Amino acid sequence: MGDKIAMGSTARTTFRNALLALGLSVGFHGIAAAQPALSAEETYALARDAYLYAYPIASMDATLRQATNVPDTASVNMRAPVNQFAHARAYPRADEKDVVRYNFDTLYSFAWLDLTYEPVILSVPDTQGRYYLLPMLDMWSEVFSVVGSRTTGNQAGHYGIVAPGWNGALPAGVTKIVAPTPVIWILGRTKTDGPADYDNVHTVQDGYKLTPLSHWGKDYTPPKNLPTDPSVDNKTPPLVQVNSLDGVAMLSKLAELMAKYPPHANDYPLLFRLKALGIEPGKPFDAAKLDPQTAAVVNKAAKETLEYMQVAMTKSGDKVNGWNIGRDNLGTYGTWYLRRAVIALGGLGANLVEDAVYPIAFVDGKGKPLSGANKYVLHFEKGKTPPANAFWSITMYDKDGFQIPNPIDRFAIGSYDKLAYNPDGSLDIYVQANSPGKDKEANWLPAPKGAFQPTMRLYSPRPAVLDGTWSPPPFRKVN
Repeated sequence: MGDKIAMGSTARTTFRNALLALGLSVGFHGIAAAQPALSAEETYALARDAYLYAYPIASMDATLRQATNVPDTASVNMRAPVNQFAHARAYPRADEKDVVRYNFDTLYSFAWLDLTYEPVILSVPDTQGRYYLLPMLDMWSEVFSVVGSRTTGNQAGHYGIVAPGWNGALPAGVTKIVAPTPVIWILGRTKTDGPADYDNVHTVQDGYKLTPLSHWGKDYTPPKNLPTDPSVDNKTPPLVQVNSLDGVAMLSKLAELMAKYPPHANDYPLLFRLKALGIEPGKPFDAAKLDPQTAAVVNKAAKETLEYMQVAMTKSGDKVNGWNIGRDNLGTYGTWYLRRAVIALGGLGANLVEDAVYPIAFVDGKGKPLSGANKYVLHFEKGKTPPANAFWSITMYDKDGFQIPNPIDRFAIGSYDKLAYNPDGSLDIYVQANSPGKDKEANWLPAPKGAFQPTMRLYSPRPAVLDGTWSPPPFRKVN
């Protein structure tokens, strides 16, 4: 047996004080562990990584709090209490800014589920061949499950979504889905062929049901007249709320949320490092313990990291013909925290690449920033339109990722539109602020007067998209 050194309480206290006097800290098991002070450069680097790590979960939390702070599903468009669907019955209005980069080719069905007390059963109808998908995101903004046409088919089904560690029994005929966090977001989309198709889509949406396990098999009606939280900012877009947090506030938010939502298993390398800033999962964070110099560095890092993210968003993915095409780590990110944060900034709730690919254009074919001061043509050769098994579209957004009012209320154009093809079978899309003329308006995607960032969507993209064989053509400036 090895030798043991007995130490009384007084000796332990003296030993501990001696270590503290030497600038060492004592671990929670009473074992001394050296914690050298970080330099300003090391603090900045760690604060930058912490900001990137925290940004998506802070974005999810801000969206959750605002989107569910309503008494029922009818009071505010696209908002609903927890465990209830909020259905978009029409395309978003030009001034709606709850979510960046809304699409205008499906109708959304949002639901925030709290699985803390019991599982919730998601029921879907037979969509009669209509394309739909109901991706599920954990609170770190990562897709962990998808119910929909590509994955589970178009037939009716029931899916029991359970919290981590839940080991109960689900009813017969209910498929189990284990969520990584006790709160999740279902960000559903149902294919819509324009306003004339709304009634058909509503029938499918009404077939999406959420039932707490304890009410399964009973006549269940979701509760109404629920209390709301007056402290929640119901007006400022979540994106703006999160971007306004300084570095110290972001650390506080991260600590608060990690106590509710467990980090992923592969986050340990970063979690170990975050202890140097006083951040540990499940433990309170006291921002007041940061000395002024450290706090200043943390805030500087946050400000500059956000600025960097905004630039990185324009440079991420493969760059082809002025488009940025993300084909890797979309919807699920591993430990690529920059990628996850940039996606949360540019379009919270991205799908898996197998479900959708989103090329974004910031410049024309010659590398010049896109501007409504110019006129552009997007020319697709015969047989070279976007290869998607479901459908494709191009949606117009301003520099912040929001839709822009225009004289014909057209925010997107795509395969579901009655496009006019050229005699040789090619296709021209006209992108400009003013009408290209009545004879070309069927192919007109209105642009704002200033900078813009159009996004292409390819739902159920074919292999040529995923392997890079196909890429979108450039925006060509015309007189």
